[in-house]
Amino acid sequence: MYDFKKKICLFCVVFTPLLTLAQHFKEQNSIQNYDSISIIFIGDIMGHDSQIAAAFDKEKNSYNYDKVFEKISPTIKSSDFAIANLEVTLAGPPYVGYPQFSSPDELAISCKKSGIDILVTANNHSCDKGKKGLIRTIDILDSLNIPHTGTFKNLDERGQKNLLIFEKNNIKIGMLNYSYGTNGIPVPKPTFVNLIDKSLILQDINQSKKDSLDKLIVFIHWGSEYESHPSNEQVNLANFLFENGVDIIIGSHPHVLQRMEFIKDSIHQKVIAYSLGNFVSAQRTRKRDGGAILKITVKKDKNNCVISDCGYYLTWVNQSIVDNKKSFEILLCNDKNEKLDKVSRNKMKLFISDSRKLLNKENKNVNEIK
Repeated sequence: MYDFKKKICLFCVVFTPLLTLAQHFKEQNSIQNYDSISIIFIGDIMGHDSQIAAAFDKEKNSYNYDKVFEKISPTIKSSDFAIANLEVTLAGPPYVGYPQFSSPDELAISCKKSGIDILVTANNHSCDKGKKGLIRTIDILDSLNIPHTGTFKNLDERGQKNLLIFEKNNIKIGMLNYSYGTNGIPVPKPTFVNLIDKSLILQDINQSKKDSLDKLIVFIHWGSEYESHPSNEQVNLANFLFENGVDIIIGSHPHVLQRMEFIKDSIHQKVIAYSLGNFVSAQRTRKRDGGAILKITVKKDKNNCVISDCGYYLTWVNQSIVDNKKSFEILLCNDKNEKLDKVSRNKMKLFISDSRKLLNKENKNVNEIK
């Protein structure tokens, strides 16, 4: 008598692995059938007097900021695009720090060499050196082929360059940039600084929709300095931006970290970092001596485009004495970091502790990348 049970079992043994293998390839093809890009967002790039002095090479009679970014550069270059807030003017000599910044052009050169692709320029220091400083900053960035937005030579230029678009792998991203003000310094005509004005922002957002963007970013200079929690005004403005079609909001100005949120459902994803703190500055007081780098991955298939991943790195600025003068370098935060002296190691640990205490408690779906 024919053993049908045995036959069926034999069929299963022979074909189940083949079916499993076929299913595996199908799943793999499905998983890989998308385009993606990664974007890194960076906080405030400052230029205090001691930073300018540290960058000066007496023997060469020139400035160089390469060492500042050297150790953080591999992290920056790990993304497809890196975007930062340039919170100084490039107005030419004399070079000065706070309260009205003018940094050497070499700061922007080193930013580019480190992997920073795009700079935003609308902040409270945009008009520190008047019309000349605002225009020269634009000219220098243009000469270095560094895309930028936020400040413009005139209204015609704003009309052409306000929405900064970058794209790769069939994914098209747009970015707008605004500031709460310019420290009471009037914006000199005919130059233009994007200031926070809901009617203007709404007009810009609606205009951007004509460009068939996959995602829209607003990089915004707002909030209160040294406050670790966003104000009601920040939260209300963020809600306004999200409600009108913005996908990613990146905040600067407080010079300390504020919470990050990755809001997602089956249809929409929204990301906000209320403040990424200081990327580099000479501020050494507690919570101001570091910041965070936010990394976002955007994926697109034939059906939709989504923000798939969102995480952050903590960074800290090490200030030390090298060759009898101050030296600055941006470091990825490390709980041990044996290469630092005891005082610096303890300061970094304090920054890490403060930052994790805040972000572990208040962040939503945004975790530290270690």
